Amino acid sequence: MKKKSKRFIGAAFPAIMAAVFAAVILLALPADAKKKKSGGNAIASFTETVFDFGNIKEDGGPVSHDFEFVNTGNGNLVILDATAECGCTRPEYPKNPVAPGKKNKIRVTYNPIARPGAFTKQVTVRTNGDQRKIRLKIRGNVIPKK
Repeated sequence: MKKKSKRFIGAAFPAIMAAVFAAVILLALPADAKKKKSGGNAIASFTETVFDFGNIKEDGGPVSHDFEFVNTGNGNLVILDATAECGCTRPEYPKNPVAPGKKNKIRVTYNPIARPGAFTKQVTVRTNGDQRKIRLKIRGNVIPKK
């Protein structure tokens, strides 16, 4: 009885190995498909990731800064979303893909009303690129209204 068992396993071994190999290939396809869908890797290269407004007046209204970037990769860059840590900071980002070699920007607006004193705020940008999360920071000092 043991001989038949060994023969069966020996005969089935190539089929088992082929099934395992196919499963490994199928598991690897989704990661590769994402790269092919965008045409390659996207890279958001920012000229700066921190901006200091310096002293701003509370009664001067909201202030904005544009964080410029270039897609230095070889695939389309998609900004999935950009979120601020509080309601006083509002990011605006491109909704359409950014082609390789093209420039674009993320505008970050800060509202200083009722927020006197020093501030540091962070915006988290999520992309389809090699760097999935990018953190942009703004800071400054709000001079209270008189």
